[in-house]
Amino acid sequence: MIQLYNVILFQPMLNLLVFLYNVIPGHDLGIAIILLTVIIKALLYPLAAQSIKSQKALQELQPKVEAMKAQYKDDKEKQAKEMMRLYKENKVNPLSSCLPLLIQLPFLIAVYQVFGQGLHSASLQLLYPFIVNPGPLNQISLGFLDLSKASLVLAIVTGLAQFWQTKMLTTKMPPKAVAKTPGAKDEDMMAVMNKQMLYFMPVMTVFIGATLPSGLVVYWLTMTLLTVAQQAVMFKKTKKPEVEVIN
Repeated sequence: MIQLYNVILFQPMLNLLVFLYNVIPGHDLGIAIILLTVIIKALLYPLAAQSIKSQKALQELQPKVEAMKAQYKDDKEKQAKEMMRLYKENKVNPLSSCLPLLIQLPFLIAVYQVFGQGLHSASLQLLYPFIVNPGPLNQISLGFLDLSKASLVLAIVTGLAQFWQTKMLTTKMPPKAVAKTPGAKDEDMMAVMNKQMLYFMPVMTVFIGATLPSGLVVYWLTMTLLTVAQQAVMFKKTKKPEVEVIN
């Protein structure tokens, strides 16, 4: 199984990265990583698009979901049936936003391994015959960034990009969504949780990114910015009127 994984994912990504490194003027590994990220993003575009659409649809339905929870808070069975009806009527599958992310996970693991251990001389033996072995790769990008070492500044920038991406997916609860009902406290709690997640993910990004080699963080930052661009294009094309809330 590991051998199959290496042949299908790890080795092709390593070879593509080294190929880009070879053909880029100046042999800048940082630029090669950015180009590799763009290629991976293009390959995964359909999966990412489905995930973004599902996440946005769930966010837009959230006011209705919370109002429904308040309305049927004493009848869990009725609540579950009504929520399933709501999802069905709006053609939303709560799990559809997770599946594309799970499918992308092996690619992320492969990228992590390429940057973590694939750039050493021993791993370069896995290059295809038609890929020139450049020898030790220059880990300094743009003349100042050491891709083999952690960078707090780069981690912070990536965290800010993560905040931007998450903020785009957040749908504000309209005032009437938090009606003065016995369930209003639950809706207030949900709003607080959503706000906490908005800040929690960027903070975790900074915390984790500050411990990783900068090469991997460059990939992370580039992927996040590409996702921001993808979300902007998709939301502009599919802009809908504000979701009406059940009273």
